[in-house]
Amino acid sequence: MKFLIDAHLPPGLRDVFREAGHDAIHTLDLPEGNATRDGILNEVSATEERVVVTKDTDFFHSHLLHGRPWKLVLVRSGNLGVRATKEMFAQHLPAITAALEDCTLVELEQQRIAIVA
Repeated sequence: MKFLIDAHLPPGLRDVFREAGHDAIHTLDLPEGNATRDGILNEVSATEERVVVTKDTDFFHSHLLHGRPWKLVLVRSGNLGVRATKEMFAQHLPAITAALEDCTLVELEQQRIAIVA
């Protein structure tokens, strides 16, 4: 599975996805870096079939109303340090990827995931 990690999450999170065998990029890997507009992230998501991983609720509303981005993981864990964020994803990544096989929107909290759409 391919992922696009938004600017609000640490770039080191790519490693968690890659170690699990996924293709993961961070907004820093894009030409405009963390200044990349949401519309461009939606285009990359749709064109490359990448799941956007973000804390930005604008993507949540856009996905529900317009189906953009292509697929979405909305992080609702509050502010965690880099280590705790990576541990949270490492713990829940198998369940996230399994859910995204059949759905398009998953919410991730510190202790659980929820399938939304």
